[in-house]
Amino acid sequence: MPPKRRLVPDATPSSTTAGAGPAKRPRVAGGISVGASRQAPSATIKQDPGDESGALRQEFIDLFAEPLHQTAGVSNGALKAQFGEQRYILLAPIINDLTRQSRLTMSRVGPELYYHLVSDAVASKFAGLDVQARMVYQVVEKSGNMGIWTKEIRTQTNIQQQALNKIFKALETRRLIKPIKPVTAKTKKLYMLYDVTPAKEITGGPWYTELEFDHEFISELRTFIVHCVKRLNKGKGVTLAEITDRMKQANVSRVQLGLEDIQQLIQTLAFDYLIEQSDVNDAGEALFIAAKRVSTMCDFKWWEVLSTDFHFRTIKFEDGVTLSAHEPHHHTA
Repeated sequence: MPPKRRLVPDATPSSTTAGAGPAKRPRVAGGISVGASRQAPSATIKQDPGDESGALRQEFIDLFAEPLHQTAGVSNGALKAQFGEQRYILLAPIINDLTRQSRLTMSRVGPELYYHLVSDAVASKFAGLDVQARMVYQVVEKSGNMGIWTKEIRTQTNIQQQALNKIFKALETRRLIKPIKPVTAKTKKLYMLYDVTPAKEITGGPWYTELEFDHEFISELRTFIVHCVKRLNKGKGVTLAEITDRMKQANVSRVQLGLEDIQQLIQTLAFDYLIEQSDVNDAGEALFIAAKRVSTMCDFKWWEVLSTDFHFRTIKFEDGVTLSAHEPHHHTA
């Protein structure tokens, strides 16, 4: 029977064996292992590129809210001055993205390029429009309140008439542009932006109704002005402002009339010798009175003019006006 083998106790931690020893514990300093092969990560936190790009985008958009750029837009030179050369280069993808979303439009004034920010509501109307439709919109936009003829749009965009008609229909459906018939050419069409009020040269102003000159409306206004001149201030003179206020109080016009419009009516009455300017008030405003009856009837016969002493005579007219000797023979009362 083989003898039992005696168990040998394990070596103590301080003992060593040939060829290999126990793993050494790393030294500890301040609770952080310093014996590890990899270094601890740096304490500097790097900013997310997405956050930096978003901040730059928002700064670019906020620039359009400044009073200096609300109407004219932001020029390319202003962007370089605001962001500097390095950050200016980073604006390229932001500008491209806003342009694809129809949030940004560009125009050229001389050699300078200008950017204009478009609201979300307007941008939604441009969604899905192709390059040609956007080109037509920009041409119409430049025409302002005077509008632009269809022929001029075709010339500037070089788009065929059939395709142009489809673009007009699409833009009209989205309420981006509208057709206008001017009073000077009732069979032709002008196009302008949907929210733009046409100029008076196009619509004829308040004197036209459905492209027709409204004689009856003008006659009623002229009659009212003559009544004001005769009755206000006991007929001693009334100003343009007083006539305008009286017309507003009486609500005689179905459209809003300005001082310029009423001035035109007064001029027509003066040309017809129904009213005339008598004097000015202390404020320098012209006073209008009812015109006196013009008369050329006098107390001499035509053959008396041949008399050698005619220019020495005093001439009395039937309306009470008297011309003394040598006074210029001019009578308009």
